[in-house]
Amino acid sequence: MANDQPITVLLQRFAGGDKAALDGLMPMVYSELQKLAGGYLRNERPGHTLQPTALVHEAYARLLKQDQPDYQSRAHFMGVAAQVMRQILIDHARTRNAAKRGSGRAKIQLDEAGEIPVDRPSILIAIDDALATLARKDPPKARLIEMRFFGGLTAEESAEVLQMPVSEVRRHLRVAQAWLQRELDRTAGPAEANA
Repeated sequence: MANDQPITVLLQRFAGGDKAALDGLMPMVYSELQKLAGGYLRNERPGHTLQPTALVHEAYARLLKQDQPDYQSRAHFMGVAAQVMRQILIDHARTRNAAKRGSGRAKIQLDEAGEIPVDRPSILIAIDDALATLARKDPPKARLIEMRFFGGLTAEESAEVLQMPVSEVRRHLRVAQAWLQRELDRTAGPAEANA
Protein backbone atom coordinates (compact mmCIF):
# COMPACT_ATOMS: atom_id res chain seq x y z
CA MET A 1 0.00 0.00 0.00
CA ALA A 2 2.68 2.34 -1.15
CA ASN A 3 1.19 5.78 -1.69
CA ASP A 4 -2.38 5.96 -0.40
CA GLN A 5 -2.70 9.74 -0.88
CA PRO A 6 -4.30 9.64 -4.38
CA ILE A 7 -6.54 6.81 -3.23
CA THR A 8 -7.68 8.79 -0.20
CA VAL A 9 -8.54 11.79 -2.38
CA LEU A 10 -10.54 9.59 -4.79
CA LEU A 11 -12.32 7.89 -1.87
CA GLN A 12 -13.30 11.26 -0.44
CA ARG A 13 -14.62 12.38 -3.83
CA PHE A 14 -16.50 9.10 -4.26
CA ALA A 15 -17.98 9.34 -0.75
CA GLY A 16 -19.03 12.89 -1.62
CA GLY A 17 -21.13 11.60 -4.47
CA ASP A 18 -18.68 11.81 -7.39
CA LYS A 19 -19.36 8.44 -9.04
CA ALA A 20 -16.63 9.13 -11.63
CA ALA A 21 -14.04 8.96 -8.83
CA LEU A 22 -14.67 5.21 -8.63
CA ASP A 23 -13.48 4.92 -12.24
CA GLY A 24 -10.17 6.47 -11.21
CA LEU A 25 -9.98 4.42 -8.03
CA MET A 26 -10.61 1.00 -9.54
CA PRO A 27 -7.34 0.70 -11.49
CA MET A 28 -5.45 1.57 -8.30
CA VAL A 29 -7.10 -1.14 -6.19
CA TYR A 30 -8.09 -3.64 -8.90
CA SER A 31 -5.29 -6.12 -8.17
CA GLU A 32 -6.20 -6.11 -4.47
CA LEU A 33 -9.87 -6.66 -5.32
CA GLN A 34 -8.88 -9.51 -7.68
CA LYS A 35 -6.85 -11.08 -4.88
CA LEU A 36 -9.76 -10.71 -2.48
CA ALA A 37 -12.19 -12.23 -4.99
CA GLY A 38 -9.73 -15.03 -5.71
CA GLY A 39 -9.58 -15.79 -2.00
CA TYR A 40 -13.35 -16.07 -1.85
CA LEU A 41 -13.44 -18.36 -4.87
CA ARG A 42 -10.24 -20.41 -4.47
CA ASN A 43 -12.12 -23.57 -3.48
CA GLU A 44 -14.78 -23.22 -6.15
CA ARG A 45 -15.13 -25.94 -8.76
CA PRO A 46 -13.42 -25.22 -12.11
CA GLY A 47 -15.62 -23.63 -14.75
CA HIS A 48 -18.05 -22.14 -12.24
CA THR A 49 -19.87 -19.03 -13.43
CA LEU A 50 -18.53 -17.00 -10.52
CA GLN A 51 -14.94 -16.17 -11.40
CA PRO A 52 -12.81 -13.54 -9.61
CA THR A 53 -13.10 -11.04 -12.46
CA ALA A 54 -16.89 -11.40 -12.58
CA LEU A 55 -17.09 -11.03 -8.79
CA VAL A 56 -14.99 -7.84 -8.88
CA HIS A 57 -17.15 -6.41 -11.67
CA GLU A 58 -20.38 -7.24 -9.85
CA ALA A 59 -18.97 -5.64 -6.68
CA TYR A 60 -18.06 -2.55 -8.71
CA ALA A 61 -21.62 -2.32 -10.05
CA ARG A 62 -23.09 -2.65 -6.56
CA LEU A 63 -20.69 -0.09 -5.10
CA LEU A 64 -21.83 2.40 -7.75
CA LYS A 65 -25.49 1.83 -6.84
CA GLN A 66 -25.29 2.08 -3.06
CA ASP A 67 -25.11 5.08 -0.77
CA GLN A 68 -21.46 5.62 -0.04
CA PRO A 69 -20.05 5.57 3.46
CA ASP A 70 -17.50 8.21 4.37
CA TYR A 71 -14.46 6.14 3.43
CA GLN A 72 -11.60 6.84 5.80
CA SER A 73 -8.87 4.89 4.02
CA ARG A 74 -7.99 2.22 1.52
CA ALA A 75 -8.48 -0.39 4.27
CA HIS A 76 -11.98 0.94 4.94
CA PHE A 77 -12.84 0.76 1.23
CA MET A 78 -11.47 -2.78 0.98
CA GLY A 79 -13.57 -3.77 4.00
CA VAL A 80 -16.70 -2.43 2.31
CA ALA A 81 -15.74 -4.14 -0.96
CA ALA A 82 -15.25 -7.42 0.93
CA GLN A 83 -18.70 -7.03 2.48
CA VAL A 84 -20.22 -6.43 -0.97
CA MET A 85 -18.44 -9.48 -2.42
CA ARG A 86 -19.57 -11.65 0.48
CA GLN A 87 -23.16 -10.50 -0.07
CA ILE A 88 -22.93 -11.36 -3.78
CA LEU A 89 -21.77 -14.86 -2.88
CA ILE A 90 -24.48 -15.22 -0.22
CA ASP A 91 -27.14 -14.11 -2.71
CA HIS A 92 -25.80 -16.67 -5.17
CA ALA A 93 -25.74 -19.39 -2.50
CA ARG A 94 -29.29 -18.63 -1.35
CA THR A 95 -30.51 -18.85 -4.94
CA ARG A 96 -28.75 -22.19 -5.45
CA ASN A 97 -29.85 -23.52 -2.08
CA ALA A 98 -33.51 -22.65 -2.70
CA ALA A 99 -33.66 -25.36 -5.36
CA LYS A 100 -31.97 -28.04 -3.30
CA ARG A 101 -32.67 -27.89 0.41
CA GLY A 102 -30.08 -29.83 2.37
CA SER A 103 -30.91 -32.47 4.93
CA GLY A 104 -28.96 -30.61 7.61
CA ARG A 105 -26.00 -28.40 8.18
CA ALA A 106 -22.51 -29.70 8.53
CA LYS A 107 -20.33 -28.64 11.42
CA ILE A 108 -18.56 -25.40 10.54
CA GLN A 109 -15.30 -24.07 11.89
CA LEU A 110 -15.17 -20.27 11.88
CA ASP A 111 -11.46 -20.18 11.09
CA GLU A 112 -12.31 -21.91 7.79
CA ALA A 113 -14.98 -19.32 6.89
CA GLY A 114 -12.89 -17.61 4.25
CA GLU A 115 -12.18 -20.97 2.61
CA ILE A 116 -15.73 -22.34 2.36
CA PRO A 117 -16.37 -23.46 -1.22
CA VAL A 118 -19.14 -21.51 -2.91
CA ASP A 119 -20.60 -24.80 -4.14
CA ARG A 120 -21.58 -25.58 -0.51
CA PRO A 121 -24.29 -22.91 -0.19
CA SER A 122 -25.78 -24.17 3.08
CA ILE A 123 -22.49 -23.48 4.90
CA LEU A 124 -22.18 -19.98 3.46
CA ILE A 125 -25.77 -19.30 4.45
CA ALA A 126 -25.20 -20.64 7.98
CA ILE A 127 -22.23 -18.31 8.42
CA ASP A 128 -24.20 -15.38 7.01
CA ASP A 129 -27.16 -16.14 9.31
CA ALA A 130 -24.87 -16.35 12.35
CA LEU A 131 -23.19 -13.08 11.37
CA ALA A 132 -26.61 -11.42 10.98
CA THR A 133 -27.56 -12.59 14.48
CA LEU A 134 -24.29 -11.22 15.87
CA ALA A 135 -24.86 -7.93 13.99
CA ARG A 136 -28.22 -7.51 15.75
CA LYS A 137 -26.61 -8.18 19.15
CA ASP A 138 -23.29 -6.41 18.68
CA PRO A 139 -22.73 -4.64 15.32
CA PRO A 140 -19.05 -3.70 15.91
CA LYS A 141 -18.10 -7.30 16.68
CA ALA A 142 -19.92 -8.55 13.58
CA ARG A 143 -18.09 -5.95 11.51
CA LEU A 144 -14.75 -7.09 12.94
CA ILE A 145 -15.46 -10.71 12.01
CA GLU A 146 -16.44 -9.66 8.53
CA MET A 147 -13.34 -7.49 8.07
CA ARG A 148 -11.01 -10.20 9.38
CA PHE A 149 -12.37 -13.39 7.84
CA PHE A 150 -13.97 -12.10 4.68
CA GLY A 151 -12.06 -8.90 4.02
CA GLY A 152 -8.68 -10.22 5.08
CA LEU A 153 -7.94 -7.07 7.07
CA THR A 154 -5.39 -7.25 9.86
CA ALA A 155 -6.16 -6.12 13.40
CA GLU A 156 -4.23 -2.92 12.68
CA GLU A 157 -6.21 -2.20 9.51
CA SER A 158 -9.49 -2.95 11.31
CA ALA A 159 -8.46 -0.62 14.13
CA GLU A 160 -7.81 2.11 11.56
CA VAL A 161 -11.21 1.61 9.93
CA LEU A 162 -13.11 1.50 13.23
CA GLN A 163 -10.91 4.12 14.89
CA MET A 164 -10.19 2.10 18.00
CA PRO A 165 -7.04 0.77 19.67
CA VAL A 166 -5.57 -2.42 18.20
CA SER A 167 -5.70 -4.14 21.61
CA GLU A 168 -9.43 -3.45 21.80
CA VAL A 169 -9.94 -4.80 18.28
CA ARG A 170 -8.11 -8.01 19.19
CA ARG A 171 -10.12 -8.42 22.40
CA HIS A 172 -13.46 -7.85 20.64
CA LEU A 173 -12.42 -10.17 17.83
CA ARG A 174 -11.63 -13.01 20.25
CA VAL A 175 -15.00 -12.62 21.98
CA ALA A 176 -16.83 -12.39 18.64
CA GLN A 177 -15.07 -15.47 17.26
CA ALA A 178 -15.96 -17.52 20.33
CA TRP A 179 -19.60 -16.40 20.23
CA LEU A 180 -19.90 -17.03 16.50
CA GLN A 181 -18.30 -20.48 16.74
CA ARG A 182 -20.77 -21.44 19.51
CA GLU A 183 -23.63 -20.18 17.33
CA LEU A 184 -22.41 -22.21 14.35
CA ASP A 185 -22.02 -25.32 16.54
CA ARG A 186 -25.52 -24.80 17.96
CA THR A 187 -27.15 -24.45 14.54
CA ALA A 188 -25.25 -27.42 13.08
CA GLY A 189 -27.53 -29.79 14.97
CA PRO A 190 -26.64 -32.81 17.10
CA ALA A 191 -25.99 -35.22 14.21
CA GLU A 192 -23.53 -32.95 12.47
CA ALA A 193 -21.83 -31.77 15.67
CA ASN A 194 -20.50 -35.30 16.20
CA ALA A 195 -19.31 -35.66 12.60
